[in-house]
Amino acid sequence: MLNDIEFINGFSTELSDDYRLAKSYVRDIPTQALVYIRSFTHKLAAQLAVQHGVTFTSANLYDRIEQLNQRRVIDVAAVRALHRLRSDGNRGAHPEKYHLTQTQLVNIAEKSIHQILQIIEKLYPSLHPGVAPHYQFEAFDSFAGRDLCYRAVMKNDPEAQYLVGMSLKAKGLMLQEQERALAHTTDDSLLASSSSASSSSTSSSSNSNSAESNTPSPISTTVEQTSADVFAQAAHWFHIASAHHQAALFEHGVSLLHGYSGAENPATGEAFIAQAAAQGIVNAQALLGFFYLVGSDQFEVDINQAETLLTLAANAEDAEAMSNLGVLFYQNQQFEQAYLWVNKAAQTGYPHAQYHLALMLEQGEGCQVDIATSQQWMQEAAEQGQLDAMLRCSSDILHDDDASQEQLNIAEHYLHEVIKYGRNVTAMIELSVALADGILGRIDVVQAAYLLQQANLHANEIQRQVIEPLWQSLLMQIDSVIALNPTEDELATLQQAKCLLA
Repeated sequence: MLNDIEFINGFSTELSDDYRLAKSYVRDIPTQALVYIRSFTHKLAAQLAVQHGVTFTSANLYDRIEQLNQRRVIDVAAVRALHRLRSDGNRGAHPEKYHLTQTQLVNIAEKSIHQILQIIEKLYPSLHPGVAPHYQFEAFDSFAGRDLCYRAVMKNDPEAQYLVGMSLKAKGLMLQEQERALAHTTDDSLLASSSSASSSSTSSSSNSNSAESNTPSPISTTVEQTSADVFAQAAHWFHIASAHHQAALFEHGVSLLHGYSGAENPATGEAFIAQAAAQGIVNAQALLGFFYLVGSDQFEVDINQAETLLTLAANAEDAEAMSNLGVLFYQNQQFEQAYLWVNKAAQTGYPHAQYHLALMLEQGEGCQVDIATSQQWMQEAAEQGQLDAMLRCSSDILHDDDASQEQLNIAEHYLHEVIKYGRNVTAMIELSVALADGILGRIDVVQAAYLLQQANLHANEIQRQVIEPLWQSLLMQIDSVIALNPTEDELATLQQAKCLLA
């Protein structure tokens, strides 16, 4: 019986390499697996177009899938499946933008492989007579990582060296996010404590880390390593590969720009990024376009250059480029064009674009006002960890008199996340008031006082004017409860809260 790789090869030899490579990298380098899945989806759309005489009018994969849909080349289920593969492929290109862990990336990559097989089974008769043949799916393995390490070290293979660097960079980004969260452990412990005697519920969160292999290799990391250690290793491999690999040259430029190995070197880093952009590296075009959009160490603002580069990258499915191209058009008051590109970026699953699309739909900028769809996109962005969207959704919930306890729990979780990652004063004030007034189903004056104290520490003058009456009101609330002769434990809690506001 055929195995799954042979099955794909029988459907199309042009697709089999992308499928084979994607599957081989699922366990060790899921980000690269997802990049190959995106390539697979591009090639599949192109083959369907040729088979059915469709001439694409756009280089953008989203547009191409929609064009196949409009021509009835594929049914609704296939359209959805292709869009899911496209979206998951984009997540692999920028995992840090989606707050994904290694375990989540592996799960997404595994699911995408199975989705590929399902859609090929469905589409098989479109290229071949009869139904799809039976095949046996062979389990995922972890040979690719070891093979890459061997090729990178022993064969001095630039492609392998680049991929080792990419794996380490992805791990470094995830470690960095974990470290930022752990940096606030003490604060979070206090925020998560339920000190009030009237508290009826507590919220808690836990982080799980995927187990790393103990096999020594350029890809493996140990629990003792910091993100700085892993970034330095990634920079080493990018540097080695950069002389013969243009994508590695781009990543080498990024590592210099951000100081992966120590001191930042923006001048040299941006020069390498520009060289890679000139060679057609999409990520480099997207970043260089951003430099021209906002200005950088070496590049002054040049809107024409920005539009040219961002359009190239956006048409190659770079979600951040699509979003930034939308920003460019928005700044130029070209709202319909801005809406077009922000919408495309949002459709890829890019949370920042989803947030801005929600705002445009709410205001009717470049589109008709659509409050229901705006709320859907705002919620989608919040669920993916976009801090502005989380703050907006939590505020909407807290000011909704009909909000359920489940919704209130979501609002509290969102506010904790916004405070943890953004040190956002507005979020601190919102959560403090909710805890002081019992909006969340409990009163906790210690948390409320601590949050106001932290808000005051980080606030600007305008925000302090908002905090001052809340501060005095909470002090009065504490004094009034103390006057009611509380129990010894209650009194200790109230005095702790008062001490925070002293």
